[in-house]
Amino acid sequence: MKNTVYLGIDVGGTKIAAGLVTGSGKIIWREKFSTPKKSSSADIIAVIIKIIESAIDNCNDAAIASIGIGIPGIVNNNKIVATPNINLTGRNIASLIYKKFKLKAYLGNDVNLGVLGEKWTGAAKNAQNVIGLFLGTGLGGGVIVDGKLLLGRNGAGAELGHMVVVLDGPQCTCSNKGCLEAFVGRWAIERDIWDAVKRGKKTVITKIVGRSKGPIKSKVLAKALSKKDRLTVKVIEKACAALGKGCVSLIHIFDPEMIVLGGGVMEACGEFILKRIQKIISSDKFFKKLKPVRVAASRLKDDAVIVGAASLAKHSN
Repeated sequence: MKNTVYLGIDVGGTKIAAGLVTGSGKIIWREKFSTPKKSSSADIIAVIIKIIESAIDNCNDAAIASIGIGIPGIVNNNKIVATPNINLTGRNIASLIYKKFKLKAYLGNDVNLGVLGEKWTGAAKNAQNVIGLFLGTGLGGGVIVDGKLLLGRNGAGAELGHMVVVLDGPQCTCSNKGCLEAFVGRWAIERDIWDAVKRGKKTVITKIVGRSKGPIKSKVLAKALSKKDRLTVKVIEKACAALGKGCVSLIHIFDPEMIVLGGGVMEACGEFILKRIQKIISSDKFFKKLKPVRVAASRLKDDAVIVGAASLAKHSN
């Protein structure tokens, strides 16, 4: 009898990554392709199909029981409702996969599955009440209550990055104003750094990237922090203050055991960010007499969504 494995797929704006995952949550094979740029949904689905075919070819003595897929958008009842940054809205991927491979596929929001992965084998292993905040280009969130993902009526629950924290604050990518993401997302950090440069502030970032506008990668932020660049330190400390206060509010709402911080910015600048968030949370007077909330960096990092997607596949069968 063949061993059973699960295929977890992480569909992102720049890459589509996948892994074969054992029943205990161990990745035994990986694959990654670039996401076709400015392409049709058919082009993206073709890459997903190619990954599944590759996974089947590399199963060796194992058999894929089912597939889990993390989608960057709103997923409800296994249907893709909206994907703002990738062309998959309305496509019935699960049905297409079943017709071609006779394998059941289960879809979920990518950040939700990242948190699920951390609960299964990562930083939140065995925790039953978890908040996940993934700090990358934007700020994604996921919440686990009593061991289950909080999805909401439309599958759009736990969009924590888009909770409004300042009335008439800066414009967010979601078109609202004053969202937490508009203070802490990498794009918001970029905005504040370049605005300061326009006002005449100096920073090593202009030397590192060779320009005074455009994207600033997480690794560049980390390098600037290591050089104790005053502007970078000031801007990221401001972002930490907003994220820390956001965490305090989420603790008041959900009363979690722990908060897991992940995403590209955390991976690059986690040591700087984590201790500041912990300090802000520990200074909260309202919940001072309760058990302290653990705050930890993601243990699975780039594998979190893959493992979480496999967990969804395993527990949906």
